[in-house]
Amino acid sequence: MYLGIDLGTSGVKVLLLDDAHSVIAVADAPLQVSRPQPLWSEQHPHQWWDALEAAMRQLHTLAPQALPAVRAIGLSGQMHGAVLLDATGEVLRPAILWNDGRAADACAELEAAVPASRRITGNLAMPGFTAPKLLWLRRHEPQVFAATRTVLLPKDWLRWRMTGEAISDMSDASGTLWLDVAARRWSEAMLDACGLCLQHMPRLVEGSQPAGALRADVARAWGLRPGIAIAGGGGDNAASAIGIGALRAGEGFVSLGTSGVVFEVLDAFRCRPERAVHAFAHAVPGRWHLMAVMLSAASALSWATRLTGARNEGELSAAAATLDAARRQRAPLFLPYLGGERTPHNDAQASAMLAGLRHEHDSADIGYAVMEGVAFGLADGLAAMHEGATDAPTGPLSLVGGGARSDAWAQLIASALGRTLMRQADAHAAAAVGAARLAWLADGGTESVVCREPSPGRRFEPRADEAALLQPRYQRFRALYPTYASPSASASA
Repeated sequence: MYLGIDLGTSGVKVLLLDDAHSVIAVADAPLQVSRPQPLWSEQHPHQWWDALEAAMRQLHTLAPQALPAVRAIGLSGQMHGAVLLDATGEVLRPAILWNDGRAADACAELEAAVPASRRITGNLAMPGFTAPKLLWLRRHEPQVFAATRTVLLPKDWLRWRMTGEAISDMSDASGTLWLDVAARRWSEAMLDACGLCLQHMPRLVEGSQPAGALRADVARAWGLRPGIAIAGGGGDNAASAIGIGALRAGEGFVSLGTSGVVFEVLDAFRCRPERAVHAFAHAVPGRWHLMAVMLSAASALSWATRLTGARNEGELSAAAATLDAARRQRAPLFLPYLGGERTPHNDAQASAMLAGLRHEHDSADIGYAVMEGVAFGLADGLAAMHEGATDAPTGPLSLVGGGARSDAWAQLIASALGRTLMRQADAHAAAAVGAARLAWLADGGTESVVCREPSPGRRFEPRADEAALLQPRYQRFRALYPTYASPSASASA
């Protein structure tokens, strides 16, 4: 039995996986994001721990006999967040999250300080990454910066509470801009540019390696055996790839979580920073991945649900699915940049837009526009990943994340991307499954046994009639952004 813990932005999910690949139980607890100023996005780490303990209590109620059989624990989590600890291990301030845009000015400063930064990190400096956040803190909160002795990523702070050790994995560390991604080690040049050194950083392991042991007091509280191994784990998307068995070059997925992601596995390091495409280490040794990221995906539908007064996202997406072709052609266009954007624009100041609203439009039209706009944003990301390539993969992509529950949205994305999408069971919990699988690997399991592909699920093929309807709307969508792009946009810099 293996326990997977996934620290998301909107909640903490815990999951029990047995040796037959069956999910025994899943529990979760919600989280809230604080936005005290424009562009800011924060959570206090203590909220994460409270949510994790609440989820573990639920899990104990659901499967009390299974917990004592857990042999190892895996961690997955939201990437890029900056958790700052003082010399005693106390948290100095709320964590600055992945979708925080305050550090945009620091990105140019960082790349000027290290001209080889894109070659070292494989990535364009973006405000969501961890390194620019520390530059911002050094300038705007110098007392906090001076007191900082350890910088941890969100899931690794949970590990700190569970084990007392500061350890991270290669995939999550790739999103800091402090990792030499090809060499899979911390870059002293990138750290020095931020006023940091190796002593501020956690020890690095592969995601499938043991990385600390569970403290006795935590084990007693959760009904687990003390001393069981905690795996290195992975960033949420690398863990999701493990959860759906994407380990070979060309395999990948589309994620409809709070953010939207197109993910592709590589068997050698390759990067495309000029198009704001991420190049990160995978959660298992000897593999890397490309990733296009949009900052608002399922969260955009949640926003539209609140805006229209629909009872929930399912009700709004169901209403949108009833629109016929004529209504879809007349629907507004939606730019999904509610919190800025990464791929392909790298524009923290980008904002969302509903264009073409008229008296006759209702909540169903708006719901459709938002779902379509997210699909177009994912299409932008896929195009950026393979621009100019002659050997781009064409095979099926898995579909994961909470938004994957919507058949209508899945079909819309398949037609917009021109790729077959495969939705497996437990697709909404792929990151937690991946975390549990990484625990299994850390406990001695082999990739061929542990990381098998899930059973075939619902298949969504691109539809020619839908693609024909979408294409002219996609061209109009792409033409909208340049008309109001902010001066900070720098993806092509």
